[in-house]
Amino acid sequence: MTDVRPDYEPEHEPENEEQDAVSQESPQRLVIGRITSPHGVRGELRMYIYSHFPDNILQLEKIYIGDASEPRAVSRSRLKDNLAIMRVEGITSREMVDELRDELVRIDLEDAAPLEEGEFYHFEIIGLTALTEEGEQVGTVTDIIETGANDVYVITDDEGAETLIPALEAVVPTIDPEAGTMIIRPLRYSGED
Repeated sequence: MTDVRPDYEPEHEPENEEQDAVSQESPQRLVIGRITSPHGVRGELRMYIYSHFPDNILQLEKIYIGDASEPRAVSRSRLKDNLAIMRVEGITSREMVDELRDELVRIDLEDAAPLEEGEFYHFEIIGLTALTEEGEQVGTVTDIIETGANDVYVITDDEGAETLIPALEAVVPTIDPEAGTMIIRPLRYSGED
């Protein structure tokens, strides 16, 4: 079964904090969270975790805050619920964390958790051409909706009409980012008219 991991891209901010950013190019960095508040008085920060790999955060040695081009070293991190509490190089007071409130936190792509075969980040799916098994073009994947049970791909055709396709192997048997395609089996309505 294919699985999609929604770590975020830096090129575009998500419309809301639960939605993936849209880009057809592979990012250099992935957004893993957003700074929410200070923790204590010595400059530790709380970060709301966007990543589906919270344990990977404990292994990070460096992060990028906001639009910074230079990373900051992480000296300590721990998890609490949907938050990471981190001590970061150069941040030494509550006031400094307050100035960073709502900034996105990014990591280098090579520091991201490795994916299993058949798993993809959202940025690898968005922009793919959706084809039927017969080779008929349905449209382009323009968004991914996280529903809790399974993701739903939004496929937009040339006229702008959207088709919603559940991210299930029975409906989407093949995802091939290298080829730029996704093969789908359109759902057929079998109810009464």
